[in-house]
Amino acid sequence: MLMRTDPFRQLDRVAEQVLGTTARPAAMPIYAYRKGDEFVVLFDLPGVESSSINLTVERNVLTVHAERTRPGDQDAELLIGERPQGTFSRQLFLGETLDSDRLTADYTDGVLRLRLPVREQAKPRRIEIAVGRQEHSSIEANAASSNAEESEPVGATSS
Repeated sequence: MLMRTDPFRQLDRVAEQVLGTTARPAAMPIYAYRKGDEFVVLFDLPGVESSSINLTVERNVLTVHAERTRPGDQDAELLIGERPQGTFSRQLFLGETLDSDRLTADYTDGVLRLRLPVREQAKPRRIEIAVGRQEHSSIEANAASSNAEESEPVGATSS
C-alpha cells in the first residue's frame, strides 16, 4: 500500500493550533453577553480537567489559565492529533462598571461560565426632582389671592 506523505503537514497543524485560523480560532474561544444586570462570559474548554483551571482577577484584568493534557495512554502511538494540547491563557479587561468582587464561576460540560454583576453605582436609577421655592411661593400666592377675593378688596372703604 502506497501513501503520500507531506513533511510540512505536521508543521502546519502546529501553526494552526498556536495561531488559530478564521474557521477555528486558537484554543480558548469565548462567548459573552449581557443579561439584565450581569455579564456572562463562556469559555470553551473541552477535555480540560477542572482542577487545571486557574482564574484570577487583579485590578480590572481577569485571567484564565487552563491545561489540556493528551488523553489516553501516554505510551500509545498517536495516529491523529488535531486537538490542541498544553497550557492556554486568556485575559479580559473588565470595565469599571463591573463588580469583580461578586464574580462567580462554574465549569460544566467543558464550558467555564463566569457571571459578573454590574456595580450598584453603575446601574441606572431614578432621581427624584424636588419642587423649588419659587413654585411653592406661587402656590401660596395663588391661595392668598383667592382668600383676598372673598374678603374686601384692598383700598376699598367700608361704610
